[in-house]
Amino acid sequence: MSKITGAEILIKSLQQEGVKHIFGYPGGSVIPLTDKLYQQKDIRVHLTRHEQAAAHAADGYARATGTVGVCMTTSGPGATNLVTGIATAYMDSIPIVAITGQVKCNLIGNDAFQEADMVGITRPITKHNYLVKDIKDLARVVKEAFHIARTGRPGPVLIDLPVDVQLQEAEFKYPKTVNIKGYKPNYKGHPVQIEKIAKAIEKSEKPLLYVGGGVILSGASGELTRLARKSNIPVTTTMMGLGAFPEDDELSLGMLGMHGTAYANHATQEADLIIAVGARFDDRVTGRLDTFAPNATIVHIDIDPSSVSKNVPVDIPVIGDAKTVLKELIRVVKKRPYKDWHDTIRNWKKVLPLKYKSDDKLRPQYIIEQIRQLTRGEEVIIATEVGQNQMWAAQHFTYSDPRTWLSSGGLGTMGYGFPAAIGAQVGKPESLVIDIAGDGSIQMNIQELATAVLEKLPVKIIILNNGYLGMVRQWQELFYSKRYALTTLAEKDLTKCPDFVKLAESYGAKGIRVTAKKDVKKALKQAFKAKGPVIVDFIVEREENVFPMVPAGESISNMLHGLA
Repeated sequence: MSKITGAEILIKSLQQEGVKHIFGYPGGSVIPLTDKLYQQKDIRVHLTRHEQAAAHAADGYARATGTVGVCMTTSGPGATNLVTGIATAYMDSIPIVAITGQVKCNLIGNDAFQEADMVGITRPITKHNYLVKDIKDLARVVKEAFHIARTGRPGPVLIDLPVDVQLQEAEFKYPKTVNIKGYKPNYKGHPVQIEKIAKAIEKSEKPLLYVGGGVILSGASGELTRLARKSNIPVTTTMMGLGAFPEDDELSLGMLGMHGTAYANHATQEADLIIAVGARFDDRVTGRLDTFAPNATIVHIDIDPSSVSKNVPVDIPVIGDAKTVLKELIRVVKKRPYKDWHDTIRNWKKVLPLKYKSDDKLRPQYIIEQIRQLTRGEEVIIATEVGQNQMWAAQHFTYSDPRTWLSSGGLGTMGYGFPAAIGAQVGKPESLVIDIAGDGSIQMNIQELATAVLEKLPVKIIILNNGYLGMVRQWQELFYSKRYALTTLAEKDLTKCPDFVKLAESYGAKGIRVTAKKDVKKALKQAFKAKGPVIVDFIVEREENVFPMVPAGESISNMLHGLA
């Protein structure tokens, strides 16, 4: 068998893992790798305009497709620019493999030009990481990296590859199996524990399914839906769980938590049984912990044992894969009417709906609802930035399918949505991919318009432009006597700071501005029909707020309600 270079071994290993797309940015320490990538046709490399965007694009690709996303950068600042994207993926359990170049092995630790200790830097934000100093280890490392990224509780894995290892030669032999000592995720829930859940459901009068992103990651949305309908148990989801259960189903309560629906929060507080599946009892969901679900027996189904009883004490823990466990649970549960419970929930939905002022002003909630109406029946993927735009998109767009909602949940990363939408568009070229953004967050990675235009990726960017860092401004309004410190992005004319239409046109994209409610549908139709990327700049009410809202540190029963 002839010998090939480390760069070629890496590429062949990626091909063995079925990789078709890499998002990246070049530099000195990855020239051998990029040169070999240039000479092959099986893997397409998408040149982003910033390394952070490469990580977010790989993340969006992974979320939309259910496969492992891959990003690549050079050493030093190129590698450190990946950190925010890696941390974003880590917090949301997204499987990506990040490949970073490194200085020559004999220079490591000598403060060489563009050297950074990526193993040390990323240790807290990766599921695992590798520094490959021996070319003979490279194929095995790639095999292990993809296995770790996609199995158990998914997450990011980093491979740091010195430039001299990329140039060395060795025979290529890809491992057929992986055997990592101490890493054996448990997929099958204990049957005794599953039987305990069934008995708890049988005794319950006010059960509730509390569903997180783990259901989507497990591919268990179908099983969850069958379980809910067979058992007649209402369902509420975390923000990361949006799309795991169809929100147009009568059993759906939508999202719970800080900006969740009032009826989801009330149901959580009144429930006598909460069955948590693939969720981690995040502080934005639970609010004040000592008041959370005070009457409920807590069941927690999760593949990560470290998540169980981490924040909320659990009465019936089940360690296992959501899909596998739910299949077993479906077999043993029985349907009950729960008439009083459903009547109570229906009444909450009637008297405490999501609402906003219905007038002639251009309000962001109305825009989100029009996007939903105009895209019914289409394959639509919604990506978001972070802040008010994110919450309005979560509240007012009805999610019926998994992997159609891409948003930074755990880390709350501004600048995530647009590059994630690019990754999703690459992975799902037939889908309509929409990034719902604020005028602040879109500027974090606006340079990726160049990537979208040159690669003819028809991502639609919907900017809810209020001239503020809106969510922080909302807190300042409600809790800091309207002292808008460092949150005012434009004093008066929102069309000039910046002019997003001209900005789009400068990159070769289409720009549309909307200032009146009557023009919303026309502009959206025009954008959705366009073949390339489009920015639609909606000049919305400046001090519109997201309601309901649970103040920080309060019980989720104590919601602020309002119309603006």
